[in-house]
Amino acid sequence: MVNKKKWAALAMAALFSAGVLAAGCGGEKKAAEKKPEKLTLYCGLMEDHMIKTVKEFEKDTGIKVEAVRMSSGEILGRINAEKNAPKASVWYGGPADGFIQAQEYGLLDKYVSPNAAKIPDKFKDKDGYWTGIYVGYLGFSSNQKLLAEKGVEAPKTWQDLLKPEFKGQVVMANPGSSGTAYTMLATMVQLLGEEKGLAYMKALNGQIKTYTKSGTAPGRMAGQGECTVGITFLHDAIKYREEGMKDLVLTAPAEGTGYEIGAVAMIKGGPEQEAAKKFIDWILTKKAQEMGSTTGSYQFLTNPEAAPPKQAAEIKDTKLINYDLKWAGTNRAKLVEKWNAAVN
Repeated sequence: MVNKKKWAALAMAALFSAGVLAAGCGGEKKAAEKKPEKLTLYCGLMEDHMIKTVKEFEKDTGIKVEAVRMSSGEILGRINAEKNAPKASVWYGGPADGFIQAQEYGLLDKYVSPNAAKIPDKFKDKDGYWTGIYVGYLGFSSNQKLLAEKGVEAPKTWQDLLKPEFKGQVVMANPGSSGTAYTMLATMVQLLGEEKGLAYMKALNGQIKTYTKSGTAPGRMAGQGECTVGITFLHDAIKYREEGMKDLVLTAPAEGTGYEIGAVAMIKGGPEQEAAKKFIDWILTKKAQEMGSTTGSYQFLTNPEAAPPKQAAEIKDTKLINYDLKWAGTNRAKLVEKWNAAVN
């Protein structure tokens, strides 16, 4: 007969073994659990649009997002600097010519979203490196009070910007940092040819009050009376006017103007590839595209199912040039260098 002490010892040993086994199983189970998904993206849109997008995407998917707002040139520089150890997985917003340059540098990964089937071919890369999400038209935002003080009308042509009345009163961004300003530079070269286009930019340089880093700033400065004319995307000027800058008047050059296709793409080697794909799928939907107008982003949209913002109706008949997006993207670095030489 086994004595009571021996039975007690055996029982304690069994309990101890069961506890260790249970703890081990629990630890293995915990280790096997997936970590919450997250996503880091670089954004070329207005900050309030970016914040709204992030909030709604997080709510719909449960994926936590860290978003950094920069101008297109800054995003391109950041992605290039980080190419050996990417920190972000998505580039969201900003003109597609910057994306084309990034593609040329080998900085983007292909991804053809199932939702891209709805997007017309003219708004996306045929190989799947980027997909368009909106379209914006380049133009002039002018301050009515300052125009009246100078006794001059709002500019209606590119040549109008060279009038003596506008000397030191025009603001545009730097094409090296801003996708908006680069669109303007590429537009002039496509309209006039390289030699005459750069000569125009040199002449315009004599009219410039300051070059800003961001392409949205010239419209805001015109609205605040800090300059007479800002060269910007017209939807950004509409936003500022809607926010209370009632002195803004919008015009577009009669010769024709360039435009942006705002895009989204996966960054090559980004750390959150699956979350990046989910974001691209989501941002191409009708719901996500229409959401921009709730934060004052009044671009035309690429998803045919999405309703364009009513505020953009006044610029829908803007005369556009046959803007060569591929050319603009592949020649960006060279053209910015030539612009620097011309104006300096």
